[in-house]
Amino acid sequence: MRVKYLIIGAGPTGLGAADRLRELGHNDFLVLEAEGHVGGLSASFTDPAGFTWDLGGHVVFSHFEHFDRLLDDLLGDHVLTHQREAWIRLADTWVPYPFQNNIRRLPPDMVWECVQGLLAVARNGASASPPAHFREWIEKSFGPGIARLFMLPYNFKVWAHPPETMSHRWIGERVSVVDLARVLENIIRSRDDVSWGPNRTFAFPLTGGTGEIYRRLAARFADRVRLGQKTVAVDMATKTVRTAAGMTVSYDRLLTTMPLDRFVLDVAQGLPEAARQAAARLKHNGALIAGIGIDGHRSDSKCWMYFPESNCPFYRVTNFHNYSYNNTPAPDGTVPRHRALMTEISFSGYKPEDGADHIKRAVAGLGAAGLLEPGEDARVVSTWQTRLDYAYPIPCLSRDGALAVIQPLLEAADIFSRGRFGGFKYEVGNMDHSVMQGVQWAERMVAGTPETVYRLG
Repeated sequence: MRVKYLIIGAGPTGLGAADRLRELGHNDFLVLEAEGHVGGLSASFTDPAGFTWDLGGHVVFSHFEHFDRLLDDLLGDHVLTHQREAWIRLADTWVPYPFQNNIRRLPPDMVWECVQGLLAVARNGASASPPAHFREWIEKSFGPGIARLFMLPYNFKVWAHPPETMSHRWIGERVSVVDLARVLENIIRSRDDVSWGPNRTFAFPLTGGTGEIYRRLAARFADRVRLGQKTVAVDMATKTVRTAAGMTVSYDRLLTTMPLDRFVLDVAQGLPEAARQAAARLKHNGALIAGIGIDGHRSDSKCWMYFPESNCPFYRVTNFHNYSYNNTPAPDGTVPRHRALMTEISFSGYKPEDGADHIKRAVAGLGAAGLLEPGEDARVVSTWQTRLDYAYPIPCLSRDGALAVIQPLLEAADIFSRGRFGGFKYEVGNMDHSVMQGVQWAERMVAGTPETVYRLG
């Protein structure tokens, strides 16, 4: 079999690319997907008890008109819109997100520790030398108080890599920097400050979880999606792909969305040793995702919560029943009769985690965090879990140098690696970014339009 455009992976990037090719009238394409479903890391699943779960706490927000139109076309009125309500659990209290704007919620000694650090940062001002890594950026931006209490423990919990091994150049709009006057005013006026960030409003499908978006998108060209076709070899010289199921496809241009390190080290045939050495310098973490379904409902308007402390194993919990009442079984109108709590635990060589007792530790952590009342673990009616070996691409200090070696070598052979892990750039790895990486790749292939979301430089 031969196609002009071959796409590896039916996640947001691969499906975004295929759909744009279709829109542009170029239908000579094929999508190969290793799993038996579409959606990639944005897939959703319904457990035997009727709870729907995502692969982590996804929210849909956008920087792009094309993505907005796509969602409107796919979902229509089959969508719910929410105001973000995110919180941090620390010192037996809840602090609104972003933490640094709402330290007034902490006990007085912690508030003063944070303020002292912020004052020291303000005194150093622009004379401070540039940070060498993420840990230095945290300390220079927030001072030792906020660093000790929240930024350092939370970031190790989520990334599972020491912050001194990471670059700070990915930050952008991902982290709210400090406005000292604003922080002090919030303290004095006893005011919560929760408006920061691009995801302060977000959308969610009415039924089917986040994966519903991609099931509907793939249905537009279902005859050109092959499920259960794991790519095991790409011969760069002959431009041929072979799958574990025995399928062979030749191509003119290849878009791969599989993890770039795995593509280079395990799949691509014909790359020089320099590319393999570069791929070995790319870092990622994994995640254990648990869904805990609880009989009975109680009022709690929080969307998701962050947990920097060591009394619970997860870094984030999502009130998934608040995203859509249809994420729980037998909803009664718009009020769920159950709660659906989704937990996320990161792991890496720096932070190993035992998956064998994952659910037990997650349930115990929910109790320690105050999300389950004493004895309420007896009301757990469903548990669901999965392991993601690739959860976040780490913006490590060696990443940009590695990409600068690998990507030009691939593109010289008409191979383009894009997406959350195909491109390996966390800062453009949100759902909207990922779809648009595929869209812009398709436009580049057809019309030569430059890509602006994913840049090689």
